Amino acid sequence: MSLSLRALETLRSVADSGSYAAAARLMGVTQPGISQQVRKLEESYGVVLFVREAGRLRPTPLCDRLCDAAERVMSEFSTAEQMLSRHGALAKGQLSVGLGNAMPGMSVIAAFNKAYPKVALQVTTGSHDKIMRQVINHTVDVGILPEVPKDGRFRCKTLLSNHVVAIVSLSHPLAQANEVDCEDLLRHRLIFRTPGSSTQKVLDRFFRRNSVAPEPFLSLDTRDGVYEAVVNGMGVGFVWRTGTGRNDDVKRLKLLGADTSSAEVVFAPAERKMETLDALFGLVDRIELL
Repeated sequence: MSLSLRALETLRSVADSGSYAAAARLMGVTQPGISQQVRKLEESYGVVLFVREAGRLRPTPLCDRLCDAAERVMSEFSTAEQMLSRHGALAKGQLSVGLGNAMPGMSVIAAFNKAYPKVALQVTTGSHDKIMRQVINHTVDVGILPEVPKDGRFRCKTLLSNHVVAIVSLSHPLAQANEVDCEDLLRHRLIFRTPGSSTQKVLDRFFRRNSVAPEPFLSLDTRDGVYEAVVNGMGVGFVWRTGTGRNDDVKRLKLLGADTSSAEVVFAPAERKMETLDALFGLVDRIELL
């Protein structure tokens, strides 16, 4: 017979009450069921758990130690059960969010925190591919990304339509313009994101539609790296228009010649049922994003 929480609970009930009958009443089961369970434990492990003394069942020293361990185990079990039941609840629950772009995702998180301050928030940032994997693998509860595939695996809600723009330093020759086409871009050093970035996915599509495949001067794995390279005059970078609130030290240029737009989407596995997720998806319809 394998040891179970139910068996440990039975031992504690018999030890506390002093009889099989009293333990059966406490647990709402039959007396034979209680005595049979104790006997099976004793036979399976070759031990003595109770001795009869003055008409009562007295636990042996081994049983006393088991009961102490059982109390600790059941306390931890109760804690684990509370963690599971509260995880997706609005009262003292938790919600983990994966962001590809700081904005507009952080605006959504701030609005959620204001509406539901008792929910503990955990935020992960990373590339498009990283966040997609985390949502699919249930490492995070919900993701906020552009370029989310349309399929039945996901429950989705569109936040806004975003698009990729070029950025240049304020001293760059293109800084006097408001837009730039593919032909003009190819005259300058280009700074790309590494594969797996949603920005790069859209940018690659832009160049394919213009029938070119330029080689970058530099490839960087973070948005901040692209910004720093651009600010330091190393070339033309590319970012989502609303990907960050940083605006003062670069000039944004609209890309001409092919569509670079994509919906920024809140998404989660379709089968995941959580009160916090329902609240987040409901909030999306009520918040205003630029």
